[in-house]
Parts: sequence; C-alpha cells; structure tokens
Amino acid sequence: MSSPLGGAVPGPDGGLRCPWGLSTADYVTYHDEEWGRPVHGDDALFERVSLEAFQSGLSWITILRRRETFRAAFAHFKIAEVAAYTDADRERLLADPGIIRNRAKIDATLANARVLADWSPGELDELIWSHAPDATGRPAPRTVSDVPAITDESTALSKALKKRGLRFVGPTTAYALMQACGLVDDHLWNCVARTPA
Repeated sequence: MSSPLGGAVPGPDGGLRCPWGLSTADYVTYHDEEWGRPVHGDDALFERVSLEAFQSGLSWITILRRRETFRAAFAHFKIAEVAAYTDADRERLLADPGIIRNRAKIDATLANARVLADWSPGELDELIWSHAPDATGRPAPRTVSDVPAITDESTALSKALKKRGLRFVGPTTAYALMQACGLVDDHLWNCVARTPA
C-alpha cells in the first residue's frame, strides 16, 4: 500500500498514516504507539541505541519481531547487567538463533554497556536529548521524501557518542534513534499518529 506521491495513506481504520507504518500489523502498532514518542531513561535509551545498531543494514521489522528475544538475551538492556556479561555470555549470544548473531554488533553492544556503566545516572539521557532540534524550526514532512536520513543534529549526536566511546552509532543510526525516541517527529503532517503542534 503506497501513495503515488509518498504522502499519507489510509489504514485499516481509514485514518491516514505514514506509508511504512502500514506494511505489516506489527508496523501499524509500532507506528501508532511507539515511533516518535519520547523515550527517557538510560536503560531504555541503551536498548534503543543497541537495537538501532543491530538494525543497521537490515529492515526494522526484522528487529521488531525479535525485540522480546533481544530483551531476554540482553537482560532487558539493563546497562549494569549487560556490562557484567562474561565471555560465556558472549558465546551464548553468538549461538542464540532468536537474535541477530552478528559478532561485531554483539561486541559493540557489550562494549557500549561497559562504557555506559561508568557514566552517571541520567547522563546518557541528557546527552541524547541535548541534541534534539528545535521542533518549531522543523516543518512537518508532507511526503516520505521530505524525511531526511541524516541531519546536522544526528551527525553531532553521533560524534558526541563516539567521542565518549560508543560504537555502531553513525549519523544515520543516530537519526533513526532520534526518530524512534521522539527527539524529532517525522510522522507526516496529516498522519493520525503525529503529535499535535
């Protein structure tokens, strides 16, 4: 289901939605209830950073459908617990068919947890949210082609995270994180899930 101009399209209830949010039932729920909603808390943001890294090069639906398995495998992304993972845990993850068994992404997630375990409570939340752009300076996208893949803010966030030792946080991944966690609202202007101005 798509719009020839890349605009919002009617969903099962007749409400207009971003075209990507209608491709599967899983996406409808994620689009309507999560994507673009503010996420706070270090562990919650560590989960989003980790899952966006695992998504790199893959479709988000691949990650979304494995999210509960990822949560079980990574101690619900509690930073302190993942930071304490041992070589045996790493081998367990590499053998877990319920997640994406990419060695570099698993290693990055474990390394990121160890880095973040040394940060002060709230520091990850503060760093990420300090890169939220001024919402009043961003017109609502009218079509999917108006939604960027990288912005100045995502590039700055990527650099800030890398400077602090985090891995798999390039500008495109950083922008996907910003979209998913509500730092930006990239729902189309007439999408039912867009936050009213």
